[in-house]
Amino acid sequence: MIDIIGKRYWYFALSFLVIIPGLISLALYGLPLAIDYTGGSLMEIRLPPNATVSTEDVIGIVGQTTGFNVADIRVQPSLQGTLIIRTREMDAATKTRLEEALRSHYGEITLERFESVGPTVGAEVTRGALVAVAMASLAIMLYLTFAFRHVPHAFRYGVAAVLALLHDVAVVVGTASIFGKVFGWEVDALFLTAVLTVIGFSVHDSIVVFDRIRENLIRYRGEPYERIVNHSILQTLDRSINTQLTLIFTLIALLLFGGTTIRQFVATLLIGMISGTYSSIFNAAPILVVWEKREWRTWFRRPAEQLVP
Repeated sequence: MIDIIGKRYWYFALSFLVIIPGLISLALYGLPLAIDYTGGSLMEIRLPPNATVSTEDVIGIVGQTTGFNVADIRVQPSLQGTLIIRTREMDAATKTRLEEALRSHYGEITLERFESVGPTVGAEVTRGALVAVAMASLAIMLYLTFAFRHVPHAFRYGVAAVLALLHDVAVVVGTASIFGKVFGWEVDALFLTAVLTVIGFSVHDSIVVFDRIRENLIRYRGEPYERIVNHSILQTLDRSINTQLTLIFTLIALLLFGGTTIRQFVATLLIGMISGTYSSIFNAAPILVVWEKREWRTWFRRPAEQLVP
């Protein structure tokens, strides 16, 4: 029998190794927030194929036309061959002047996208995103505590599921920070949708394992808790992997052939689903064992102290 629980600290260590680069990126660069959260205007333009352009030149044109400070202007090329210009919020007249200025310098341009969000709306969306994740986590913990109320220490099941989903959120957010630095991706409203979807799927997988643990606690009464949890994971392993592989294959197809407008959203979902499958098997249930055995009591003891009876 595969001893997943016996190697639980190896799986915890792997989780930390995956999360740490994202946390470092968050500390250094933060999240690349889109205008949905920060407020401002975004203009995506396609220049003529023969146009020679540099970001410094475009920033100069935007600054002269709009009167914005250089610090309020960001210009970057996208993977789709367009140019993305982000500024403070601009009105329709300023947008028209900027288009005319760019046409006079580079020839005929195509406006692919224009969005404008006020700073007040952006702040409200940011608060709403944080509240949504916090409320979802709290509701899940309370629900699982109630659902497993006939099992000893039911509260632990809710906490373990929330810790696993926070692992998945950390993976997704950290990856978003890295991708924002490397690929220029931004965190928009769809990112929050992806995070909440990942939370739902992660908890769903954890509940499947927890429910089998609940059944086996009755069926194998008297057996060591660690063995019951390991047996429950193995009983649900095929089901969890097969279900998630079906979803992952669908997301990979969408990522490759679904178009550029949903690529970021699908990539976020794909990373979150893989993380959710891992955390529900290798993190959520092992946390129950660590808690049951109160293993944290020996984490910081010196070896000599552990030998004292």
